[in-house]
Amino acid sequence: MADLAVSSKEKNIEKNNKPASGCDFEDCPVVTAIDVIGGKWKVILLYQLRGRTLRFGELKKMIPRVTQKMLTQQLRELEKDKLISRKVYAEVPPRVEYTSTELAEKLSPVLDSLSDWGNIYQNAHS
Repeated sequence: MADLAVSSKEKNIEKNNKPASGCDFEDCPVVTAIDVIGGKWKVILLYQLRGRTLRFGELKKMIPRVTQKMLTQQLRELEKDKLISRKVYAEVPPRVEYTSTELAEKLSPVLDSLSDWGNIYQNAHS
């Protein structure tokens, strides 16, 4: 009988967290987050830009598997979503620098957790 009792803590968790089937898809914060940072290269770009400013060529060297076209597209989307800022210098050839915004910096703990989990996964599969 004691096994069937639900603690007040569990009741609060149930009350505050809607089950996946009850989540309104349009207002779900997880859906919003994935819409913004989803994409093959966005999380990697945000991880590389944490706390520093990098030029396009530097990003390309850090992520050699990304094509120039895809890198440009992902950077534009991150800029549109206000996760990175882009600064163009009036030089020949033009110099463009990318920096993560304050909003993107709030993802740092999430990126750290992803990195930690990635290490665990790699070790479990090596």
